Amino acid sequence: MWKSTPAGGPERVVALADGVFAIAITLLVLDFSVPRGLDSAAYRAELRDLAPNLGAYVLSLLVLGLFWRDHRRIFGFVERVDGQVISLSLAGLGVAALVPFPTKLISEYGQEPVSVAVYAAAVAALGASHLALLAVLANRPWLRGDTAPEEGFLLYGADIAASVVVFTLSVPLALVIGPAAMWSWLVLVPVKTLLGRWAMRARRRAVTRPARD
Repeated sequence: MWKSTPAGGPERVVALADGVFAIAITLLVLDFSVPRGLDSAAYRAELRDLAPNLGAYVLSLLVLGLFWRDHRRIFGFVERVDGQVISLSLAGLGVAALVPFPTKLISEYGQEPVSVAVYAAAVAALGASHLALLAVLANRPWLRGDTAPEEGFLLYGADIAASVVVFTLSVPLALVIGPAAMWSWLVLVPVKTLLGRWAMRARRRAVTRPARD
């Protein structure tokens, strides 16, 4: 059984995470280039060829940006870290640093089912690390003091779990139907919208309850 021994504040982990996410986002644009000396027709052809790279960049920028935001919010509840919190954070940051690789796969080999499956697996793994980190903090109040999500750990965890479930299910789906499985990711739009409304209501109740008391 893992023994929870507090090992200082979260500042260094947060700083490391900021750096990893920033570098991962920067690496997404390294493949954007147009050769010199092209005539007009070749120039336009090169720009058309960059369209998949641009789409993959926008997708991964959104993914990394949202997970960076979640990481910052999760560590907003942390007053002290222990070995497991550090390990889970490093695991998640390792996956975040890997995201440029599956991004390149779907930009250059997007018609290959394996490319879509690898990308979905990476996003699901990143979400799973955050979900595990949140679960640890929910069960170890001595690491977070009196702080907690306004909507509660369960509802906040459901928001992260939605991403994990959708991307995990799209892995076998991609191997069956190919790149069309990426359309399944759009399910997250209405799901997260609904969860967001529930979370907003829960926050409002949390704010008004002390006033009534």
